[in-house]
Amino acid sequence: MKSPRDAIAYLYGLQYRGMKFGLRGIRMLLNAIGNPERRIESIHIAGSNGKGSTAAFIAAAMRSAGYRTGLYTSPHLVAFNERIRINGIPIADGRILDYVRSLRPAIERHRTTFFEAVTAIAFRYFADEEVDCAVIETGLGGRLDATNVLTPRVSVITEISLEHTQLLGNSLAEIAYEKAGIIKHRVACISGVRTPAARDVIRRVCRQRKSRLIDVSGGSISLLRSDLRGLEASFALRGRVLKNVEIGLPGSHQARNALVALGTLWELMDQGLHLREVDIRRGFARVAAMTGLRGRMTVVRRRPMIIMDVAHNPAAVARLTHCLRELGLKNLTVVFGVMKDKAFRRMIGMLAGIARRAIAVQPLTDRARPAGEVAEVFRSRGVKVTSAGTVRDGMKLARERAGRGAVLVTGSHFVVGEALAFLERKNYLTINQ
Repeated sequence: MKSPRDAIAYLYGLQYRGMKFGLRGIRMLLNAIGNPERRIESIHIAGSNGKGSTAAFIAAAMRSAGYRTGLYTSPHLVAFNERIRINGIPIADGRILDYVRSLRPAIERHRTTFFEAVTAIAFRYFADEEVDCAVIETGLGGRLDATNVLTPRVSVITEISLEHTQLLGNSLAEIAYEKAGIIKHRVACISGVRTPAARDVIRRVCRQRKSRLIDVSGGSISLLRSDLRGLEASFALRGRVLKNVEIGLPGSHQARNALVALGTLWELMDQGLHLREVDIRRGFARVAAMTGLRGRMTVVRRRPMIIMDVAHNPAAVARLTHCLRELGLKNLTVVFGVMKDKAFRRMIGMLAGIARRAIAVQPLTDRARPAGEVAEVFRSRGVKVTSAGTVRDGMKLARERAGRGAVLVTGSHFVVGEALAFLERKNYLTINQ
């Protein structure tokens, strides 16, 4: 293994082992490398939608307060390094090579999966760099997710919707139970869950584990401004008030994610973490710049206007289309691709209401649904559609046909990542192999 590219290719090669639900594998791997997860303070976040944005809000505020802050999220958009950051800076290629070289014997001995290996690298990196705190996002679910070996300062659960039903369950209550698996004994839990059946599960698990529940669904949000630059909102929660807060992400739903993050930060302050109001304000206003977060109704070009959003399930697409309508954006050219395990017909049904035309694409992963199938559903909804094949070809076509209209790129992290790579003139396939 001579180069960082070799190391990343080796990690991707582990994907043939599939997913492994359970903590035995990750615990054996971490034990083999000295249990770095025990040397980091952490904040652990699960949820169906909003967990990436919520993690970024928390990390940005903590960085603003002067804390050396790790951030672990998945999947990445353009480059693998984006998954593991400290103070917004992705892990360096050379560090990835070093860690893969040192971990490879243990990875092979324990038949480690891709996500287990990457999680171990993140924990080792954060421990070696002596971060003050690491904000850790689950990969899938919670209870059996590889990240769930942590004992965090707080557990955070964002909104829950039907997703990965073949793995997590067919009802919101079943999925909530999987997400609630990150709740630890006597560790406070901040919950943004609003659906009654899912809220009941969170409450029950918190009682069983003697975890103090901070339910932010009872808080209030006053939205003062919403445009493509972001939001301004005032918040009230459990007797505390924060007024006229600038939020550097567009879409009214981001105010809900900001409230979950605010509830988390106030709890950390109660635990003794030194955070000031000015730190929270600065972090929320500059969240994208301070964490590298992209693909959340992000305007990446102005002429033609190109908006990218990683909405990857029906609940996320519903929020996206609602926010676009609020902002007066319709008659869009929609570049859409989706994974095979998603309820894509429902997603397309919502997008059809704002689409002037659609361009169906298939990202470069075996998990992607063929563009032809996507195009057929758009066509059945009465939307003029072209099956472009690759994301790259779809983006070329969208720019040619958009005219003075706007382009929306959505459906998957993979679609947004490839589209960003195209606009940044990067070879996505070369970077991710």
